[in-house]
Amino acid sequence: MLAQRLHEVAISTRGRGFYEITGEVAALVRAAGWQTGLASLHLQHTSASLLIQENADPEVRRDLERFFARLAPDGDSLFRHTCEGDDDMPAHVRTALTAVNLSIPIAGGRLALGTWQGIYLWEHRKAPHRRRIMVHLLGE
Repeated sequence: MLAQRLHEVAISTRGRGFYEITGEVAALVRAAGWQTGLASLHLQHTSASLLIQENADPEVRRDLERFFARLAPDGDSLFRHTCEGDDDMPAHVRTALTAVNLSIPIAGGRLALGTWQGIYLWEHRKAPHRRRIMVHLLGE
């Protein structure tokens, strides 16, 4: 019989960077005890994002950060929305170009991630924040 559960995962960041949350989400899936289903994640913020990315070589994440720093640099004179500092609007641009939602199948009682895939919260602001992620599990 199909069932669902809703959880909130809170992540305290230390500022800009990647925070792997694969373990937290996998634990929720294991606790549900389902063999098949779907895990949907929704980040309730507009200056951070969620992504599935390589979790083996940290240089991949550093390269992504360097690329986005070039694409949406802090303090760019193009931006007028600077209410919370020179990283305010670049953080919103980074979020718009990535995602705040992820859907991951559950197969064999586990997240159906590839060998080198991990789930990350990507903090786009320089200051620490407390980020909330809603995790909706649907399965049987």
